[in-house]
Amino acid sequence: MAGAPRSSATPVVHGFAIDQDFPDPDVLRVGDTYYAYATNSSSENVQVATSKDLATWTVLDTDALPDLPDWAIRGKTWAPDVSEPSPGHYVMYFAASDVDPMTQCIGVATATAPTGPFTSSATSPLVCPAGEGGAIDPASFTDSNGTPYLLWKNDGNSRGLDTWLQISQVSADRTKLVGRTTRLIRQTLPWEGNLIEAPMLTEHDGTYYLFYSANNYADASYAVGYATASHLLGPYVKHPSPFLSTTSSAGRYFGPGGEDIVTAADGTGRIVFHSWDKTMAYRGMNVLPFAWVGAKPVVTLPPK
Repeated sequence: MAGAPRSSATPVVHGFAIDQDFPDPDVLRVGDTYYAYATNSSSENVQVATSKDLATWTVLDTDALPDLPDWAIRGKTWAPDVSEPSPGHYVMYFAASDVDPMTQCIGVATATAPTGPFTSSATSPLVCPAGEGGAIDPASFTDSNGTPYLLWKNDGNSRGLDTWLQISQVSADRTKLVGRTTRLIRQTLPWEGNLIEAPMLTEHDGTYYLFYSANNYADASYAVGYATASHLLGPYVKHPSPFLSTTSSAGRYFGPGGEDIVTAADGTGRIVFHSWDKTMAYRGMNVLPFAWVGAKPVVTLPPK
């Protein structure tokens, strides 16, 4: 059962839809309600908020993943991704710190309600390439033929290694990897710094768009980019400049990233992402109009 509301967010000057720490947001629509999930707070492993219109949100006083599996420790539960592969069956991917070796890995949990509680009895992570620095930022994707996939980033920057966005098919119940893993893109452009992460894959008019975040999440260099391909497994070609950045937003959003793209009830698009508040104390959640102009993704910025 969902908890009581902890706070109701209202729009503020810098545009937060959720004006508190709510990083790496992922949004799922169930019926007429939207559910947003975020990286851990001081008291919850996975934060959850609800909205009827994608504009006004209520952060719930509940933990969507109250108990971590035995392989994971509290305090580093990052970037949850929730999908509903069949009615009433919800699957959450999440990054958490493995006990041995001490590295971030990806786990999977299930629930019968979008607010949880999500549970996992797994004795080991779903994805944990220790030699590649571990894995974070899981993202689910279902191709037009119904085949489900999981994307993630190997956490190479934690070990001085390259960071690859990778993809693998998953089982029908979304709890196991199926077949081989394919590397898609890594950090190659100057604006990306030493890492790319936070993959989000969508398809538009027969083209696959792989959105991602890059550079240092803790300052203004963090930004969102994208790459395109005519086939799911690539090759992907990057757009040369960021899609959304501190500069491109004229300072409206400081270090934007952790993006997700959502379709509203009226069929229009939204991009959901986090950015820093003016004091760099927390990362709030933003929601902006998103659309396609031909083959180009476009975000509409509010008046400054």
